[in-house]
Amino acid sequence: MPPTKEPELQHAENRDMPDAVDASLAALMVDVYAGQLMPDEQVRIFGQTERAFATRTVRRGAPVRELGIAPAAGLPEFPIRANGTTYDLYDYMSRNRVAGLLVMQGDTLVHEQYELGITAATRWLSMSMAKSVSTTLVGAAIQDGYIDSVEDPLTRYLPELSGSGYDGVSVRELMLMTSGVRWDDTHTDPASERRHMLDLQIGQQPGAIMRYMASLPRARAPGTLWNYSTGETHVVGALVRAATGKWLADYLSERIWSRIGTEADAEWWLEAPDGLEVAGSGLCATLRDYARFGRFILEGGMIDSEPVLPTGWTVEATRPREVGGRQLDYGYMWWPVPARDGSFTDGAFSARGIFGQYIYLNPARRIQIVVLSARSKPKGAEAILDNDFFNSVVEAIG
Repeated sequence: MPPTKEPELQHAENRDMPDAVDASLAALMVDVYAGQLMPDEQVRIFGQTERAFATRTVRRGAPVRELGIAPAAGLPEFPIRANGTTYDLYDYMSRNRVAGLLVMQGDTLVHEQYELGITAATRWLSMSMAKSVSTTLVGAAIQDGYIDSVEDPLTRYLPELSGSGYDGVSVRELMLMTSGVRWDDTHTDPASERRHMLDLQIGQQPGAIMRYMASLPRARAPGTLWNYSTGETHVVGALVRAATGKWLADYLSERIWSRIGTEADAEWWLEAPDGLEVAGSGLCATLRDYARFGRFILEGGMIDSEPVLPTGWTVEATRPREVGGRQLDYGYMWWPVPARDGSFTDGAFSARGIFGQYIYLNPARRIQIVVLSARSKPKGAEAILDNDFFNSVVEAIG
């Protein structure tokens, strides 16, 4: 295997705050979602999207909780079985355009690698990994008593949704994306609701996205059909804000980020200056700090023996379930990951985002893998399926 690159360590206190918003970066976000950027430009943008929009800082705390030092050789030689053939780590990194890879087992750092010019200090965009962070904050709000139950109707906390397609939808149905509200999440289609949401984000008008969500019609009865919707996560962000009275970035910092030993502040995109966070895609953080969040989840949502999440939340939020008479391999905006044989016996799951961003967690083997990528298209551009890579790592070290 290639030797692990020595990361350039820069803790948050040695880093400047993000520069002022760069309007040219915001304008390029349409090309990002359309999958119409050349590799160098894409990597440049992915490593500084915190400057594309107004952001709110997720403050770190002290002290830093070290992850350990990866051995010089990194992962041992192992086969990656996918597509009916066998690959190696060189193939996965290069063919899938991976910029950062971190593997841990328990508290042991097995592998840490940076490519495409990024370093340990680079805050890389999360894309939809942010969804899993946002729903985790719903769990924290329930544990803290701000939200009574996942069965509560949304309108209890967001009365402005009364009479909309979300009237009668529960918190649980929102997090499962089974609201029944119409939505097309196709990033490359300029006519989709997802692209219209991006246009509203680029417009930076406070409240515009929630007004748009409230205008969407209901297509099916709540709880009967799963339909992937980034717009649903924006409603999750509005829910957490309404219930707690705190911005997502501040609540994340207070309850989790400042307490899990992160080494850098994160930034979270806003719909507009002083507006809501873009809860479904806007978190920007370092590879190591994504791993620290993953370790928090792998440890059951506990920090220093204190439960930050309700008992059993991480299992309930990440398991497959049945919706409309069919198995749904989706949780509270987490993705259950089957083993090679198709079973879920390890209870593995992932947060994942377009262009190849992943936090893979395997509770049974105490393995986590964080992947940051810059693939050519939002979906389907990977040469090696990431779940095949994850299962191959588990087979090699688990």
